[in-house]
Formats: sequence, structure tokens, C-alpha cells
Amino acid sequence: MTNYVYLGASIDGYISARDGGLGWLEYVPTPKGDDLGFADFMAKVDAVVMGRKTFETLIGFGVGWHYPKPGIILSTTMNEAPEAFAGHVEFASGTPQEIVDFAKAKGFGNLYIDGGDTVRRFLAEDMIDEMIITTIPILLGGGVQLFGELDEHLGFELVKSEVLAGQLSKRHFRRKRA
Repeated sequence: MTNYVYLGASIDGYISARDGGLGWLEYVPTPKGDDLGFADFMAKVDAVVMGRKTFETLIGFGVGWHYPKPGIILSTTMNEAPEAFAGHVEFASGTPQEIVDFAKAKGFGNLYIDGGDTVRRFLAEDMIDEMIITTIPILLGGGVQLFGELDEHLGFELVKSEVLAGQLSKRHFRRKRA
């Protein structure tokens, strides 16, 4: 089982603006139909593990569940999805290990871990194996940071680095374990 992170971040390390907005992710226009490798990434995973705040942001887009894989939404307060998400998501809570065990029991292997708080919780428990981070050339000056404090260093190795749309820096890191 591999736990992946796949996110866009500003140069100054934010994954959402101060108001929670994500419109800045489109700062660099991409060619129509170019998903920047997201479909290839999604082919590697079995389910999306998403925090409640990120899920609520997704609900606000009004497009329904747009992932080709099922979702596990992490929440202790929410237990029912809007109709547009019914049959696509289920709810769970617990530690990162309990969430992974829950996913395994459902028959899922590789997981896409999404949402700032959720990613930070999984990193704090050293349960992220690979990170694919695309840097958008914009300074937000505030918002939700991708990374937080850790009790110890977590080493990663650079697997691949590429430039997308002439301006985006996409880097793929893999966790180095002893």
C-alpha cells in the first residue's frame, strides 16, 4: 500500500488562499484538455482520503464527486453526503493508521491523501510514502500552509522534476526509510 499526496502549492507554500479559495491554482493557464498528469496519477490509486474542510470546499464547487475513484471523507461531525456525492463517498474518523486499516478492510490499496489538515496528520505519523507537488508561480502571502511542525525530520528523495505549461514546477518525492 502506498499513500500519495498530490497537491498544488504557491511559491510560499500555501495550498489555499486566506479565504480558502483555490482560484489562484489557475494563475497559469494550461492548454485545453491538459490535466497535467492527473489522470495518470489517479490510475495509481484506489481511493481518495479527504478531510472534511476540503470536502466542504468541493461541495461548494457544485460539480459533485469528480474523481474516478471512491472517497473516504474524514469527519467526526459529518456523516451524510449531499445527493450529488451519494454512492461515491463514505465517512470515517480516527488516526491515520485507523483510516488506512479502514481502507484496507474495504479492499483499497493505494490511497490519495488530500487536504491540508489530513496531509499534515498523515505526515506527523510518517504515513506518507510519495508526494507530487506542483508549484504555481504565485506568492499568496497567507492562507493554509501545506506543511506544519513535525516531531522529527522526514527524508524524501526526488524521483522526478518537470516543468509543465512552461511555468509550473512539478516534483515527485518518495519517502526514504531506514
